[in-house]
Amino acid sequence: MEYMEIKVQILSTSGNKSVGTLDSLSSSSTISDVKKGVQKLNKKLYPDRQSIRLEPKGKTLKDSDTLSSISIKNGGKLYVKDLGPQIGWITVFLAEYAGPLFIYLWFYQRPWIFYGNTSGALPTQHVVHLAAGCYTFHYAKRILETLFVHRFSHSTMPIMNLFKNCSYYWLFTAYVAYHVNHPLYTSPCILQVYIGLASFVISELGNFSVHMALRNLRPPGTKVRRIPVATGNPFTTLFNFVSCPNYTYEFFSWVSFTVMTQCLPAALFTFAGMYQMTIWALGKHRNYKKEFSNYPKQRKAILPFLI
Repeated sequence: MEYMEIKVQILSTSGNKSVGTLDSLSSSSTISDVKKGVQKLNKKLYPDRQSIRLEPKGKTLKDSDTLSSISIKNGGKLYVKDLGPQIGWITVFLAEYAGPLFIYLWFYQRPWIFYGNTSGALPTQHVVHLAAGCYTFHYAKRILETLFVHRFSHSTMPIMNLFKNCSYYWLFTAYVAYHVNHPLYTSPCILQVYIGLASFVISELGNFSVHMALRNLRPPGTKVRRIPVATGNPFTTLFNFVSCPNYTYEFFSWVSFTVMTQCLPAALFTFAGMYQMTIWALGKHRNYKKEFSNYPKQRKAILPFLI
């Protein structure tokens, strides 16, 4: 086997800095092999922390790409961007979702620190109990899906995402929970409450059904990507209209919660979430169309016929 030398440079804000040279690679070596070699040159740069590129501002190469497939020859050059300290996706998601679960239930008990010592003198309205059940169900479901359903294409993310994501979920939960559980909170009419509750349950079932369909697209231990399509489950019919029906159902869930509680903070949380999910959905929609030449042209990203 003929080995080649690859010069590796690390990218920094002050310019390119040479990491060193890898001299035990062949044309069949993969980017994953390059990352392992880089770690030997610089122990701080473990594989999940690296983004390997052909150009300083180029796209990140896939771990499965071989040197021959990207036309790297003996004496070639690759660039390594340091992504910074990483943390596992599962750890981040569990922290994101466990926080709202405990925060909401804490406010549900009307602690004196927020509502004063007389908060227990006023009766708790029926919708408040239903809202606590919905909030608990939603985040408990997310935790269980993180542990047993989702298959992640990337194992880590930048550690700062932990603080950013947790701040978003935890603070919004406190904002919503404070108002819904307030002793002076007024319930909408009972018909509106149960319409919102029924829609919430349907949306949560739809969201779970889509997550299961997406899970079954990727065999365990692989990074195989396929076009997601509707299955025999009627909730997955939305795949005929949008690329990311899991986000569609998520949005419908929080619209339903807002209708059920008639709470302005819940509406603000709903539309903040919709804004972020729309950005994610548009990105995934573009990637699907770029990756699959036969991708269904009638699909939108998140809302049927609209976005």
